[in-house]
Amino acid sequence: MRLRVEFTTEPFDLDEVPPHALAAREVLESAELDAVEVGPFGNTAEGGADPVLTAVDALLRNALDAGATRVSLQINVIGQGER
Repeated sequence: MRLRVEFTTEPFDLDEVPPHALAAREVLESAELDAVEVGPFGNTAEGGADPVLTAVDALLRNALDAGATRVSLQINVIGQGER
């Protein structure tokens, strides 16, 4: 099964990247995922179910530990041809 996760962390800071956003980004970049897109207002990652779910667990824990007050998260099952 392939999954796509989309998430944002808050609070936002337009002047500099907050520590919680950096923590989440670090998790995604070190995970064994097939595709990762990091942006100022949302992040997306794709991969097999186990790597995605492992990364989601780590990014939630790390982002909250680094000061996130809210994490909005959506996970979708995706087909082989969908990107």
